[in-house]
Amino acid sequence: MKRRLRGIDQALPIALLRAREATMRKFKPHVDSLGLTLQQWRVIRALAENDALPAKELADKCVVMPSSMTRILNSLIERGLIEPAHDDDGRRRSVKLTESGTDIYSRMADKSEAIYRAIEQRFSTKKMTDLLELLNQLKKAADGLDSKSLPAVATTKPDTGPMPANVRLIKSS
Repeated sequence: MKRRLRGIDQALPIALLRAREATMRKFKPHVDSLGLTLQQWRVIRALAENDALPAKELADKCVVMPSSMTRILNSLIERGLIEPAHDDDGRRRSVKLTESGTDIYSRMADKSEAIYRAIEQRFSTKKMTDLLELLNQLKKAADGLDSKSLPAVATTKPDTGPMPANVRLIKSS
């Protein structure tokens, strides 16, 4: 069969996922030890760098879907790690870290920075700086593509025929 697509080892989305998984495996045990999810940690980290943020801005900074952000914020409020913050205009729902949230951040910050340093030592500080800059440029390039410059999205599903009898679908519980 003639290959019509670059090999999976050369696929940008796959390479990005592999790099993400390799790096996140180093951070996750520390986040788990605090009883947090990675998404909750990203929210705490973003709030530690800002006084208070509205939910939409937090979702953007933390790369979390807005519908998931509501659930995450409610969970962190219930745990006493964040609290509602008053906005000047009173129209946006903002949140800020509580003292407990700040304590969690402080406990994790040194560990996170040590992991970053270990990765940079292995990879090199210059390469890390270059990679982060290139990734920011890649994001801007991808965001700048308009739908007219991409292949049209199929509006109907292709007919793949009946499901073979020997194929079992796995049900999620």
